[in-house]
This record gives sequence, structure tokens and C-alpha cells, in this order.
Amino acid sequence: MSSFDDGHLDGNAAAGELSTVFALDMTTAVGECANCGAAKRFAEAHVYAQAPGVVARCAACQSVLLRLARLDGRVVLELRGMTHLIFDAGSPADAS
Repeated sequence: MSSFDDGHLDGNAAAGELSTVFALDMTTAVGECANCGAAKRFAEAHVYAQAPGVVARCAACQSVLLRLARLDGRVVLELRGMTHLIFDAGSPADAS
């Protein structure tokens, strides 16, 4: 563990912004980093929200997992840093 504080937040910091794109809870989704292969809950990502958008980095290797920005009334989401995301959508019985 490093004592260096680089100003990142955890993946929960992006939940509000990501909820405008995803109806499911993004923080519990498991994503795999395209760079190092680490599979972690998105809540573990290192999120940098001090810029005009949001950048999430892999907690294991610091590669960029996603970028999200609002431009001219549109949401731009780039996910090329993840090979996939697995969401827990619940069972059909949960919908009643």
C-alpha cells in the first residue's frame, strides 16, 4: 500500500453520472481490464472526476477503463479499456 495520494476516488464516485447511461447498478458490475486482465467490481476502480468528464482507471495497473463526458447535451462514453462488464440483473422473481 502506498502513502502517495493521487487524488482519486473509488468507483462509487462515478455512479451518479453512469446512472444516466446504465439502468443497472454499475458499482456492483464486474469488469475486466483490457490491459492487465484484472476482474474487479467497478466500485474498486480509481475515479478522477476533477476534469470536464470522468475517467476511471484500473485499481491494479492504472490503465484507463472508461471515460465519460457531457458534450453539447450528449453523453459520450468510451469503454475500450474493459473487455467486458458483467451486471447482476436479478432474477425474474425480483421484478414482482
